[in-house]
Amino acid sequence: MGWPAIFLVVVIALLLAVALFALRPRGLGQIVSHARPAAGYDEAVQRVAALQAEEREGYHPECVTQLLTHGAKAPRAVVLVHGYTSCPQQFLPLGRQFFERGDNVLVARLPHHGRADRLTDEQGGLLATELAAYADEVVDIAAGLGERVTMIGLSGGGVTTAWAAQNRAGLDQAMIIAPAFGFKQVPAAATVPLMNVVRLLPDAFTWWQPELQEKSGQPYTYPRYSRRALAEILRLGFATLAHAGRRPPAARAIVVVTNANDSSVDNAAAGRMAAAWRAAGAAHLRYFEFPLELGLHHDLIDPQAEGAQTELVYPKLLELLERQ
Repeated sequence: MGWPAIFLVVVIALLLAVALFALRPRGLGQIVSHARPAAGYDEAVQRVAALQAEEREGYHPECVTQLLTHGAKAPRAVVLVHGYTSCPQQFLPLGRQFFERGDNVLVARLPHHGRADRLTDEQGGLLATELAAYADEVVDIAAGLGERVTMIGLSGGGVTTAWAAQNRAGLDQAMIIAPAFGFKQVPAAATVPLMNVVRLLPDAFTWWQPELQEKSGQPYTYPRYSRRALAEILRLGFATLAHAGRRPPAARAIVVVTNANDSSVDNAAAGRMAAAWRAAGAAHLRYFEFPLELGLHHDLIDPQAEGAQTELVYPKLLELLERQ
């Protein structure tokens, strides 16, 4: 073989390597699920106390892990997973409604969230593996809090809940709200290449609302986002999708909720996840979309969020769960 032919083979090999890097999500095999359910109510409470012990210094008082309990194992435990750059306070008003219905409720803080310093760079350390471990921990705890377990997550918390729905047989119901499987500003074909590149580059932080900067959001939310953290949330979503291609979801029932007026996440990506679950044989899967004319914003849950209409949203979410 002459030098021109060798050069051509090398060029083709390099192009194939670049194509594989660009088109395949990297590192999905590192993301795994390990179940270690609490043996009973007392152990579950102790494990919550261990989470809260880590939050004694440097955290916003409204952002620590919350447990609303009736003092014994309930017929149902509800786990609520807040969105990226928010904290447990986002879900607490809805959590109280579940508590008033007789449920034990856990609202646990996501890794690297809830710091009193809203401009902390710590959030950039968020990893898909940590989100998967978080999902295991909250489902494990909930096993001791209720005879049945319902898990509900928003946005990045929705992706975390989807991962649990795919992998944790201890889940009775999973509700995935406005999940961040993709972003509206990024074409679907560019999502994987961009995710792979962002994970290699130095991190960068961007204001959610550049015109307001640190004044944006609530006092307990981060006003900036880390590009690398968003890439890690996407990576967990792709891992969930990959697992769905091999077996049905472990959760008994799944509700996927999107918002037609959502300007942040790609609803089509949520639709692809739901379609993958259906193709895998999901027995109880429901898909609901809040209509465009309601004008709802991405954060459907926090009553203090801009454009909040929780008086419309909460009853619908409760209705969807009851139908399941």
